Amino acid sequence: MEEKKKVTNTTITRNTGLFSEMTGNIYETVAVLAKRANQIAVDEKKELHSKIEDFRSSTDALDEMFENREQVDLVRRYERQPKPTLEATEEYLEGDIYYRNPAKENRQAQRLAELEDEVIQNL
Repeated sequence: MEEKKKVTNTTITRNTGLFSEMTGNIYETVAVLAKRANQIAVDEKKELHSKIEDFRSSTDALDEMFENREQVDLVRRYERQPKPTLEATEEYLEGDIYYRNPAKENRQAQRLAELEDEVIQNL
């Protein structure tokens, strides 16, 4: 497991202006955070399932099921971790998230091409 940054596990009041600085739009920021939080959640779920898989044996039957203390401790550790949305928010505010908006890039490229055509016509 890779070492995770220390992220507070409680709710913090945040300045919404900071969220719209990088993208220019708070709604775009929320979309970026949601996608990143989903990525984090999927990674954590895969990691947890792979670790739990180690506890399974091929001879398990319904009547033979019992709680393994190590397995319970593992699940509790994952439950105590910060939520993926908090991790994504922290990454975003620290500038650790790379994102791009192809629609914005296309509009900017189109506008640049229009300006180039205008300059060429004025020559």
